[in-house]
Amino acid sequence: MKKLEDILKNITTEKIAGDVSRNINRIAFDSRSVTENDLFVAVPGTQSDGHNFIGMAIEKGAGVIVCEKIPAALLPSVTYIMVKDSSYALGFLASDYFDNPSSKLKLIGVTGTNGKTTTATLSYRLAKKLGYKSGLLSTVRNYIGNREIAATHTTPDAVKINSLINDMVVEGCEYCFIEVSSHAIVQNRIAGLKFTGGIFTNITHDHLDYHKTFDEYIKAKKIFFDHLDENAFALANIDDRNGKVMLQNTKAQKYSYSLKSYSDFKCKILESHFDGMLLNIDGNEVWTKLIGGFNAYNILAVYSTAVLLKHQKEEVLTILSDLVTVDGRFEYIRSKNGITAIVDYAHTPDALINVLSTINEIRAGLGRLITVVGAGGDRDKTKRPVMAKAASELSDKVILTSDNPRSENPETILEDMYAGIEAHNRKKVVKITDRKEAIHAACIMADVYDILLIAGKGHENYQEIKGVKHPFDDKKVVREIFNEIG
Repeated sequence: MKKLEDILKNITTEKIAGDVSRNINRIAFDSRSVTENDLFVAVPGTQSDGHNFIGMAIEKGAGVIVCEKIPAALLPSVTYIMVKDSSYALGFLASDYFDNPSSKLKLIGVTGTNGKTTTATLSYRLAKKLGYKSGLLSTVRNYIGNREIAATHTTPDAVKINSLINDMVVEGCEYCFIEVSSHAIVQNRIAGLKFTGGIFTNITHDHLDYHKTFDEYIKAKKIFFDHLDENAFALANIDDRNGKVMLQNTKAQKYSYSLKSYSDFKCKILESHFDGMLLNIDGNEVWTKLIGGFNAYNILAVYSTAVLLKHQKEEVLTILSDLVTVDGRFEYIRSKNGITAIVDYAHTPDALINVLSTINEIRAGLGRLITVVGAGGDRDKTKRPVMAKAASELSDKVILTSDNPRSENPETILEDMYAGIEAHNRKKVVKITDRKEAIHAACIMADVYDILLIAGKGHENYQEIKGVKHPFDDKKVVREIFNEIG
């Protein structure tokens, strides 16, 4: 239980009707989850408006309503609080309800189109190996110390974030690394959090179904850095032309990292193989088990962050050489007869190009590259032809297949992809709607030294079709087929 007046101190109220000295049980923004004496925040959403469910919340026992429009008829037993932006207020209410847990540890946020999961996860693993109890909030997994908690969103809602960070504080965590998605930023899920630092990895074509334009997508990412305070650090990849944009106007201390530009932290790839890379990081040679230029950026971001957090460079570099890839990111499986399958989460044009280019650089013309790729339904349709075009240009053979079609007809998605393939490349492209059949076909047509790229789903262990999540794991499917064919 909390005193209502104690969690109102960091929000600007426009009108209050009722008793603010009362106790509240929990904070809720979904009327279906409301219980007796809860505070219900009515948030306008993309699918529905929480203001339409104020009556239901009160019927279920809500004692306090936070909203942007106070109802015409007020009940004397209920306290009504009017604010300008209820989603923004929700973040601060949640933070104060849990006694501002983000101020009691070092919270590092990672944002960008690609590399968020790898950068956040490797930073978490590094902190643990340095001897610090830490937490992780990511697309793949959430951790409080060594305890794993299911991850349902790249960035959870404001109440869940604060609850999880509070659990981390209670269990003695000194660090928390969190992926910060563009959706979470514009929906104010991170409002009220105190960040020690923010990392920008890159920004490429994605989520235009939500943000509508690329400029709006960039602005969403920039909001995160604009809200960092002067005691925080802002670290940006300035090989991405928008890296400097992220650092504009932020009050935070500004730092940069790069492979190509003048920057505070530098890295160069000396050797690249399928079992790892030899890097030069700030003048020190380091062998890493991760693969590809995109991972060189991720590793450099992790190193830079650790240095900014005042960890010893030599110890950080030693640990970095021992870290392994994140689940579903450039994971490779070898068959008994010399075929290599690589499973990767690449689901944007840029990520797919990065992975394909890396494979082509390392294989140096030995064997063929066969790519199995799809695109998600109910998401940004404009990237479908771009991804298919890239796959057809950088592969010897391409199988277009289903990803997570969701509510869309999978054949329609494949046609959208196929439209991007230039005429001279169409002879090496086939369409197989069933993903398992597509992977099986790729395995059958592969010969010794060939490389299969199974792209798009990575760590996911399901396939979403017509609102139902069916069990499906690319890695498991590949292993089963490899065992069948020998």
